[in-house]
Amino acid sequence: MSLRKKCLKHKLKTEKNDENCNYSRTYLVKDKTTSEIVSYFSLRTGLITMQVEKEKFDSIPAIELSNFAVNQNYREKHSHIKQIGIYTFEFFVLPIVKCMAKYIGINSLYIYALPEQKLIEHYGKMGFSRLPPNQERFVQFHVKPKYDEGCIFMYQVL
Repeated sequence: MSLRKKCLKHKLKTEKNDENCNYSRTYLVKDKTTSEIVSYFSLRTGLITMQVEKEKFDSIPAIELSNFAVNQNYREKHSHIKQIGIYTFEFFVLPIVKCMAKYIGINSLYIYALPEQKLIEHYGKMGFSRLPPNQERFVQFHVKPKYDEGCIFMYQVL
């Protein structure tokens, strides 16, 4: 069995397989003082596919931000530290994505957000937007991966 077939077969099992198969890279953000994990995120290449006419579509090169989370134990232990997710995004995610954009030709970043209004508003504060309803339906029906079913597609132009 080829490595590609092996990776595809086991892709959905673990994030470790995503790493081993070069589907994504996961980054841990650690507190320099305590060595605790503060947050983590994964990045992978992707496309934003947009319907431009009834039967035609166009693809925009982009990076997907996935598995973006703050360590809840860290947040509770260090409750005086605010906006950990925004800090992680601005000082870790964006610099990596902008650096990659120089080398591989991407112009957008996207995320599949859990369908929670508070979270969607939070991503909005970080610069993400939702698509117009007809475009969102197109993405929901045609291009969203199975593991992101029920999530809301959000994007931002770099």
